[in-house]
Amino acid sequence: MVNNQNEQLDAVFHALADPTRRAMIARLAQAPCGITELAAPFDMTLAAISKHIKVLEGAGLVVRNIQGRNHTCQLDTRPMLGGIEWLRHYEQFWNQRLDALTAALLADDKASSN
Repeated sequence: MVNNQNEQLDAVFHALADPTRRAMIARLAQAPCGITELAAPFDMTLAAISKHIKVLEGAGLVVRNIQGRNHTCQLDTRPMLGGIEWLRHYEQFWNQRLDALTAALLADDKASSN
């Protein structure tokens, strides 16, 4: 992978590592919303909310639209595709390992019953 792709993947996984940011993403998956509306479920300051949003923006997961004093956040799921592909590679790895384990256990059961 190109270094830029690694940095993007690192940023996405870092952004998704925090439960507050995952909850924000879940909310934004329903519809774009303003900062105050996005902050409502959380017991934290708007400054703390803003830091979380900046992490999401840095990962490319959130796009902020500004009209005057109103800031609206919108989810962009495209950066998650790199993470999905990375996980898919390891899903294949573990499926192969589990298939081999299943075959070994079945062979062991068959040998034990004979």
